[in-house]
Amino acid sequence: MKIGITCYPTYGGSGAVATELGIALADRGHEVHFITYRQPFRLPSFLPRIFFHEVDVGRYPLFEFPPYDLALAVRMHEVVRTHGLELLHCHYAIPHATSAWIAREMLRETKEDVHLITTLHGTDITIVGQDPSFFPITKFSIEKSDRITAVSSYLREETCRAFGCEGLEIDVIHNFIDPDVYNREKYPPLLKNQFGRSKPILMHVSNFRAVKRVRDVIRIYSEVNRELPSVLVMIGDGPDRPAAEEEARMLGLEESVSFLGKLDQIAPLLAAADLFLLPSQSESFGLSALEALASGVPVVGTNAGGLPEVVRDGETGILCAVGDVPGMAAASLEILQDPARWAAMSKLAAKDARARFSRDAIVTQYESLYRQSLPTKTK
Repeated sequence: MKIGITCYPTYGGSGAVATELGIALADRGHEVHFITYRQPFRLPSFLPRIFFHEVDVGRYPLFEFPPYDLALAVRMHEVVRTHGLELLHCHYAIPHATSAWIAREMLRETKEDVHLITTLHGTDITIVGQDPSFFPITKFSIEKSDRITAVSSYLREETCRAFGCEGLEIDVIHNFIDPDVYNREKYPPLLKNQFGRSKPILMHVSNFRAVKRVRDVIRIYSEVNRELPSVLVMIGDGPDRPAAEEEARMLGLEESVSFLGKLDQIAPLLAAADLFLLPSQSESFGLSALEALASGVPVVGTNAGGLPEVVRDGETGILCAVGDVPGMAAASLEILQDPARWAAMSKLAAKDARARFSRDAIVTQYESLYRQSLPTKTK
């Protein structure tokens, strides 16, 4: 198959999953074309059967805000025609699915066509899409897609509730990990070498948006560190990073909290972590939690959104109510201070992540969906 993939190329779960999906599809012999405004952050400079098409947004003085969605539609139209793409897989309903619909209507003017698959990742449904300014176009874009997937059952139900799409078929295809990459045994203990083997390492990875509640991460760690001397490693960047840094200063934790910024490769660092903190307001799925679990790192987080579909509460981690800092701190100590329980959780976490969310199984689901969507002659 010849497949076009559009995603946000910046640091974040949806872009990571879309890019890894494209790489896996190319490994299976498909031709994959990424269409976006920047090369995805997890896409190497060259891989066989993978092509990148940059969307050029003009700087015409008339436009105070250049219309990326229209420029994207034009580029999609061009790439489909030039390379004979059979389908466009859009990650996020707006603007990507909207742009793909425009491109498809342009193609139909010349008796051509392309199939449109839309994967819903979360923010496009739970925040942006429900804004009155975007609600109608989000609903329209979802309903005009040939097939729709959501990364969790929670997100599928939230989409139907928010947009009244009860008659619409939405397939749940979870996010995934590459078991070979997230393998605790294959990496040297870099962080342990830096911080010392005697102190447990707690870790958080995110884009530091408000929904991640990064101040809570610092507060949880503060309570843990008061009883069990440890270190906290914060990976990622975003608008709430200054707030997290301020919280660490206010609590006198500057020396024991390390902010490492955006990193493309986090598996080697996860391999040295002892506990992963994810106290989010909501998670449509929780890819960072899955990557931690696959690395044998128990997760302490919130019983919110799709996270309970990823973390087995009491078995591979512990989930508490949103904002329950004391509860999450107590849960963290409960795991870290019981070596036997930590070892059992770590082993089960890695096993469960591989069994339920392995790359090969999930990519096969996408391939099957593509074939079901395409006309018989193109399968």
